[in-house]
Amino acid sequence: MMAAGTIASTFPSLKGFSCGLNFGNRADFVKFASYPDSKKTGRLKSKVLVVTNSSSESDTVELQPVSEGSPLLVPRQKYCESVHKTVRRKTRTVMVGGVALGSEHQIRIQTMTTSDTKDVVKTVEEVMRIADKGADLVRITVQGKREADACFEIKNSLVQKNYNIPLIADIHFAPSVALRVAECFDKIRVNPGNFADRRAQFVQLEYTEEDYLKELEHIEEVFSPLVEKCKKYGRAMRIGTNHGSLSDRIMSYYGDSPRGMVESAFEFARICRKLDFHNFVFSMKASNPVIMVQAYRLLVAEMYVQGWDYPLHLGVTEAGEGEDGRMKSAIGIGTLLQDGLGDTIRVSLTEPPEEEIDPCRKLASLGMRAANHQKGVTPFKEKNRRYFDFQRRNGQLPVQKEGEEVDYRGVLHRDGSVLMSVSLDKAKTPELLYRSLATKLVVGMPFKDLATVDSILLNKLPLVEDTDTRLALKRLVDISMGILAPLSEQLTRPLPNAIALVNLKELSSGAYKLLSEGTRLAVTVRGDEHYEELDILKSVGDITMLLHCLPYGEEKVGRVHAARRLFEYLEENSLNFPVIHHLQFPKGTERDDLVIGAGSEAGALLVDGLGDGILIEAPDQDFDFLRDTSFNLLQGCRMRNTKTEYVSCPSCGRTLFDLQEVSAQIRERTSHLPGVSIAIMGCIVNGPGEMADADFGYVGGAPGKIDLYVGKTVVKRGIAMESATEALIQLIKDHGRWADPPPEE
Repeated sequence: MMAAGTIASTFPSLKGFSCGLNFGNRADFVKFASYPDSKKTGRLKSKVLVVTNSSSESDTVELQPVSEGSPLLVPRQKYCESVHKTVRRKTRTVMVGGVALGSEHQIRIQTMTTSDTKDVVKTVEEVMRIADKGADLVRITVQGKREADACFEIKNSLVQKNYNIPLIADIHFAPSVALRVAECFDKIRVNPGNFADRRAQFVQLEYTEEDYLKELEHIEEVFSPLVEKCKKYGRAMRIGTNHGSLSDRIMSYYGDSPRGMVESAFEFARICRKLDFHNFVFSMKASNPVIMVQAYRLLVAEMYVQGWDYPLHLGVTEAGEGEDGRMKSAIGIGTLLQDGLGDTIRVSLTEPPEEEIDPCRKLASLGMRAANHQKGVTPFKEKNRRYFDFQRRNGQLPVQKEGEEVDYRGVLHRDGSVLMSVSLDKAKTPELLYRSLATKLVVGMPFKDLATVDSILLNKLPLVEDTDTRLALKRLVDISMGILAPLSEQLTRPLPNAIALVNLKELSSGAYKLLSEGTRLAVTVRGDEHYEELDILKSVGDITMLLHCLPYGEEKVGRVHAARRLFEYLEENSLNFPVIHHLQFPKGTERDDLVIGAGSEAGALLVDGLGDGILIEAPDQDFDFLRDTSFNLLQGCRMRNTKTEYVSCPSCGRTLFDLQEVSAQIRERTSHLPGVSIAIMGCIVNGPGEMADADFGYVGGAPGKIDLYVGKTVVKRGIAMESATEALIQLIKDHGRWADPPPEE
């Protein structure tokens, strides 16, 4: 029994859905079918098949209910070439000077100068250092006429010195400046949120359709001359949306959201296309990696529907400094590269620009290697992952069972768990062990704290007669810290109440049944096994967690894709085991490689809500570094918050103070405030919306003067720099978010 028909584009289920795309305003009709639900005999289910879309180059788009039984219809969105292997999305080639961007070329790396653009000598020296480090492109801020005039001197000086690296002008609020510099530089970056619109006031505004169309006409009037000039001179363009600077008009319709970011960029792209200009790329930057990933995916999903093939510039804006900045960038950029998205990248660090090149190169190499090998797994049908919004799959945390001597409920953490591999030698020195696990010590006895490791893996257990080491481990078990040990160890020298680590073969053979009754199990899986092998998970009790572990250096199998396949299997079989991402790096792995690898491979899963924790092993890396990296990864994925969060811009020619110095000062005074987010911004060019995720903002307002924000609202202006840090601390205190630093033990 089947019914089919068409629905007018005014059909309410097509309007206002929150998936992030704008099909409802453009659909001509919907073709649908009703058919019996095999699971619920007699009931009819509706399945939307296609939408015909006259304003798109794509004829149709398939839709589906947002959830089972829901009347709300959303596109069955494709956001990448394949979800089961890395295949670069096919794009056109965009020329930036002599450098080609697009899927037929290497992923290009770039950075941005920090010098005053009017200081020609200093800017030229900085560009040369960047070029010598291996960047393909360099961006320079151009905020006014004097800076635009200086650009001609910068370009000429570089050419005379035989430096032909393409130069990109970064434009905000200045259409006339963009027109001037387009005669000189190879690419113009425009921010759709402020190129023609005034700065957002973050007030709720009501726009009639007529008002909205008038503003679009104004944008076209202001933007078209730049498009024509870029065509005339053969320049490229980046339509670079920033989460922090969406216009009031966009936010009144879409909110401060990924969907608004995409629509903001598309307004400008449609003008380019109307004028037959196609030498442009898109970017969707945010300081929150989760928002950034969602925005790029929505952008690409819409481009697939439209039939567009423009390249992507990837970046997490205001990522910060040091490992924090590298981790956030790896999570955001690495996630997209794993799906074959991205043609040029920039890692935004609060460090000298040449320091951005190496992390950029590592990420580009990771993306190219995955795409060249088409790393992945055998095709599988993915039905449960939420691509476009963060909805975490919560594994069932350990539940206490009647008769158990110890409390297992703390071996995993509800907001994301950190597990650490501990050597037997380390276990033999109890106090050092406890400190390295970040426990609090009271008279030498350990207690768990906010950032304490949840469980440890001991690949070798102490001898039965080593009573001191066993006592040290018992004290960890007593505070609900899990101890995992391989099955062979637990059989030969059993440690009371330890969790036995087994593989699928040991489960299938029944070897685990030799353990004492009630022993809890942790099971290692690769994710690419035959489903028949995984089926053993359905019949074994006492499984406390799964460890997803794929050996390092697999040429063809992709960790991310294997994990997606595993999670799909678990969901389809109603298995809610917690899953820990177990990463094993080989000896000799450098710190940056480890951070970028962990962020790209585990972060790509955690930003989709897939996973309950992390276990990183690297034999020659410092234990404290591995622990901190693990917590940084969880915090970067918006899971477990264990320290102060900083939104820190990378500096540019607009910056009104020494960002690196001031950032270090503020971090020194405030780094003990978990749950508090502080934005440290050299200027407000990207808009106060860039502090959407921050509780407090420290922003350059004028030379030597600082403005303080609470959220997006400025609360104090023109504070002298000498007293601004103290004023920030007082502001945090006034809002009840301050705590004194803990005393040194």
